[in-house]
Amino acid sequence: MTIQEMRQAVCDWSKQSYAEKLFAGTSGNLSVYDKEQDVMVITPTSVPYETITPEDMVVLRLDGEILEGNYRPSSEWRMHAAVYQAKPEVSAIIHTHSPYATAFAVNNRGIPTILIEMVPFLGGDVPLAKFAVPGTRAVGDEAVKVLAERTGCLLANHGVLAIGASLEQAHIRAVYIEDAAKICSIAMANGPIVTMSEADIAAMKHG
Repeated sequence: MTIQEMRQAVCDWSKQSYAEKLFAGTSGNLSVYDKEQDVMVITPTSVPYETITPEDMVVLRLDGEILEGNYRPSSEWRMHAAVYQAKPEVSAIIHTHSPYATAFAVNNRGIPTILIEMVPFLGGDVPLAKFAVPGTRAVGDEAVKVLAERTGCLLANHGVLAIGASLEQAHIRAVYIEDAAKICSIAMANGPIVTMSEADIAAMKHG
């Protein structure tokens, strides 16, 4: 993708995620990374999603050098950079504060494997990354520790991180994380939940 195409994609998926209530206010952030160009395009900090434009996106290196942009990058750019550096297969990241999943993060508990679609889309359960101060690289470092064989995780007392080879892929994973959290919350209110067995999870992964 060209840088302009990257800016457009980040803007479009930001607006869609906001419309789907994966974000509230100016919370959350998205980015894409082009390894060949060594360029990351990320949402700016504190700009309302209703008015955001492709030109508002910030273009920078993973070390924080800003190449283009009229605003400061998201305060979580270090988290994004840490994930891209540790996981070369990842080219897109969405960090949401979607309410049901973030509630699990506030409870400091992961989301168990309760739905069959969690296996192909998320790799199974949604693990919890240890708390790290927002805006620091440590947020990304802690996420990487639990993202082995997973495509998304919860950030303790913070929110959700979903990864993918494209923003479309990262986005659908963020949607499934919130959906699983919502269903799990409702189910727990109804009574004890039943998680999928390890045998069934393995059969789905290798079937």
